[in-house]
Amino acid sequence: MRITFCQGVLAIAITLNLLILYYILRLQQRVLRRHRDHTQPGSRQQLAPLKPGMTILIREFEDFENYVPDVVRSFIRQNPEVPVVVAADHLPYPPMVLPSTPNVKVLILKPAPDQPASASRPEVYVRTEYVALVPDGVKADATFQLERMLEELKAGQGKVEMVAAPVHSLAPLQCLNLKVSLRRWTAEYTAAPPSSKVCTALRGEAVLLLHTKDLFNLSMPLAKPLLTSLFIQTSLREWAVRILDISFSAVHRPLFTSSHNQWKADNLAKASHLQLFQDFGIKRVILEDGKEQWFGCSKETPRCFGTIHDDTPEYLYQNRWTPPCCLRALRETAKYVINVLETSGVRYWLEGGTLLGAARHQDIIPWDYDVDLGIYLEDIPNCELLRNADSGSVVDERGFVWEKAIEGDFYRVQFSEHNHLHVDLWPFYPKNGLMTKDTWMDHRQDVEFPEHFLKPLVPIPFAGFLALAPNDYRSFLELKFGEGVIENPEYPNPALKRMEKEH
Repeated sequence: MRITFCQGVLAIAITLNLLILYYILRLQQRVLRRHRDHTQPGSRQQLAPLKPGMTILIREFEDFENYVPDVVRSFIRQNPEVPVVVAADHLPYPPMVLPSTPNVKVLILKPAPDQPASASRPEVYVRTEYVALVPDGVKADATFQLERMLEELKAGQGKVEMVAAPVHSLAPLQCLNLKVSLRRWTAEYTAAPPSSKVCTALRGEAVLLLHTKDLFNLSMPLAKPLLTSLFIQTSLREWAVRILDISFSAVHRPLFTSSHNQWKADNLAKASHLQLFQDFGIKRVILEDGKEQWFGCSKETPRCFGTIHDDTPEYLYQNRWTPPCCLRALRETAKYVINVLETSGVRYWLEGGTLLGAARHQDIIPWDYDVDLGIYLEDIPNCELLRNADSGSVVDERGFVWEKAIEGDFYRVQFSEHNHLHVDLWPFYPKNGLMTKDTWMDHRQDVEFPEHFLKPLVPIPFAGFLALAPNDYRSFLELKFGEGVIENPEYPNPALKRMEKEH
């Protein structure tokens, strides 16, 4: 079949038109993609370098009653060009009527399935070198306030990483020192001297100014409660904050106009504190007045860690020690069990790692997960709770659970039916001058020993009270663990996890 000249020209023309149409479509897609990337806050483009100036960031407020629009307007009146970002976990409802200017933006921190991950990243919205964290209800009275804060921060470079201006309220701003030990799951506040203006934490309301790059290098920069969260993270980095002699006034005080709204806000604050300490792994907070707050396990909850494998609890792999709530429960259980044994006429002694803790710390070893006591097998009939445990679990009047262990011929007393922190009772009996037992575990210290170590038993400080221990407990421990064990602490299974120095 021959193709005529006209047919050839027509085929070429159709092919050219298809190619032109293809390239036009590709070009349109590229333009649309570029337009979306430049107009959508959560774009994929590389973030531009930070520019001079500061952004006002409002993070903490309640949907049901707030003064955020008034706060925003007060700062814009002083400087119409200042960028303002209102950050919320979800779209505020009822809706807030904010000034409709390009430099006022609302940031929703909760990721949405139809948005890219960067859409909920605050660093996409804050593009200035500095950021001022402003609480709800604050009023900007004059332009010099933020300018003065910026001057002070620049002047204090190398000495402080943050500056704070108090907000006039019922409670004055308090300068505190905060020490956080993640290894011990603990945050401890102490009061700074009354004249001190530089510290590591604050209590009260303040406008806080810091470098934007510093804020967003924190692992959880906008976690609530905001100042509590920030100072826990910054104290771990040894940052300091200076309180300035300037202050901001309040749009409205009290912040909530009804007792019901105040009640709602207080409950939400408690919940956010609980969530924050759970996220950070803080289970004990010591306040500056010496009072303690506990956020870990109790009799009504499971213990803070799961089943132990190879003598190495999971928290050791996180470079942490036993949670303080668990140590407290173990102390309480040990004291109670020892009191029952003494009252019942059951001879006992601190065993294994528990005795090692008493010799080294006068307490439970800071990374231990149970308490071990040796008892005389022949004394078991003297204790009603132990006798009854042979027939099944017994929950006593204090809520402790006495039972025969399923792993072997010994007894276990649990903190509660829910919380299985426990004291193990190992029945020993004399045989040819040695103390032996019927159940042996694959532990280095699980060996027979001469009975003369128990004649007599001697008192030793342990966990806040006096408990009985083998005489010459150093020789007893070195028989079980090896020479120098008291002076050379190590984790239970060094082959899996060796001890690291605490920072």
